[in-house]
Amino acid sequence: MSKVKVMVVDDSPTELKLMSEPFLSQGFDLITAKDGEEALKKLVSEKPDLIVLDVVMPKLNGFKVCRQIKNSAKFKTVKVILLTSKNQESDKFWGEKQGADAYMTKPFNSVELLATATRLL
Repeated sequence: MSKVKVMVVDDSPTELKLMSEPFLSQGFDLITAKDGEEALKKLVSEKPDLIVLDVVMPKLNGFKVCRQIKNSAKFKTVKVILLTSKNQESDKFWGEKQGADAYMTKPFNSVELLATATRLL
């Protein structure tokens, strides 16, 4: 069986590195993207099992990317964790309405992120 493939998406290089480290340390196959448009392109070519997605990004925000993934017959089974600084209840509600499988806020706990990813997979 092939390794689980995880895509991490964030427009901040620092956040991208922090979000990637827990998956790299556990030997996941990792793909990164710096914005929503790049994430959607890589979704088609890389076919990840799980996407950890920031919400606040230029061009295409994480809510829109999540909705496009979940509305796609081909990719709706891809698990999506929204990981964002947007911590209002209304944000969480909106994220779930877009089809997110989990909603986590920054700053995040690496152990909790891995546990959530493992539970979804």
